[in-house]
Amino acid sequence: MSKPGGNVTGFVNLEGSIIGKYLELLKEIAPRVTRVALFYNPDTATYAHIYLDPFKVAAESLGVKATTPQFRTMAELETIMAAQAREPNGGLIAMPDGFNTANRVPITSLAARYRLPAIYPTRPFADAGGLISYGNDVSDNYRRAASYVDRILKGEKPSELPVQFPVKFELVVNLKTARALGLDVPLFLQQRADEVIE
Repeated sequence: MSKPGGNVTGFVNLEGSIIGKYLELLKEIAPRVTRVALFYNPDTATYAHIYLDPFKVAAESLGVKATTPQFRTMAELETIMAAQAREPNGGLIAMPDGFNTANRVPITSLAARYRLPAIYPTRPFADAGGLISYGNDVSDNYRRAASYVDRILKGEKPSELPVQFPVKFELVVNLKTARALGLDVPLFLQQRADEVIE
């Protein structure tokens, strides 16, 4: 990544180790969770493999039973959520994925209907009623990319500019959803949040 070669460089939006942080945050906001499903659409998350092993490692370290169900339609996702809700102490993690983002409103509504605490990869999910979101601030990546455009236009080779990973992350907690799920959001988590939705 420090010398990408060819004509390629840029700013990464996806980073596999963040999945462990998702699981930690989910356990902080819903400590009774002992079973977590990391769901994704394999057609739109062709990079899913970067999340799967880190998820299993994090789940094992936190004593959580991990599953990684795949789906291609909202009906299939509802079946996954219904199965997760049949037993107590289930939770969800939405993988960063174009299908999930495009369907954030029905996804957060399903999680609420099945009373499943869930963490999502970006703020629009929390704005749509999701319990909690954590992810890189994409706007920050865009701002930083402008400096690369400037450097390339001034003659630097893209192959000599290191690929950059996210440096700014955003945590949003939806207290309204937490109350609906009967969760008491710890004060320390509210204080760490970049925004708390009342």
